[in-house]
Amino acid sequence: MTVAENLRIVNEKIQEACRKSGRSPEEVTVIAVTKYVGIERVREAVGCGLLNLAENRKEGLLEKQSAIHDDRIVWHLIGTLQTRKVKDVVGRIDYFHALDRLKLAAELNKRIESGKLKCFIEMNLSGEESKHGIGEDELDSFINELRVFEHIQVVGLMTMAPNTEDTERIRTVFRGLRLCRDRIRNRCLDYAPCTELSMGMSHDFQIAIEEGATFVRIGTSLVGNEWKGS
Repeated sequence: MTVAENLRIVNEKIQEACRKSGRSPEEVTVIAVTKYVGIERVREAVGCGLLNLAENRKEGLLEKQSAIHDDRIVWHLIGTLQTRKVKDVVGRIDYFHALDRLKLAAELNKRIESGKLKCFIEMNLSGEESKHGIGEDELDSFINELRVFEHIQVVGLMTMAPNTEDTERIRTVFRGLRLCRDRIRNRCLDYAPCTELSMGMSHDFQIAIEEGATFVRIGTSLVGNEWKGS
């Protein structure tokens, strides 16, 4: 299917989820995850108005950016980032969705020359060992320790749903992230306004929206998952 056809279906599902939860679709930003597709498919996505693009690896990010030059694009890095690769992505991304340790925060802060990088703290609320992120009991102290990094702004929290078909378990994790977000947001910290929720992918974004997601990261349902070549 074309990206335009996929986007129409995704938008219908977003509208349905918003109706069920009493929200406006304008509250939800769709991020097109392009890590499994080639340059032409990404260009097709941009042509459909999908201007929030995400990669999960430095290499993919740099490849897409070297081929696609459009000042309207908002670039998201959504995968785990090694500290030694920070220097290669600073200045190239608008949002970072996987801040999960102080060493990484310190390296980001050191490399950013001016302004602030919008960051999501990645949380592991499912308890799965295969997933990255901090636990709920670590959140407040981690937020406190980020105070010293003048170039980092914590705009929200991010999580991945557990690998299960149990929709109630998925919903519980997303609801838990929203409650964590609310707790930090209510502290009214200048460096950590924490108003956003990055959660939900192709198979569970409707549940995420019903539970308050403001950014959904959709790959397969939008652009597909087969490498098309560039």
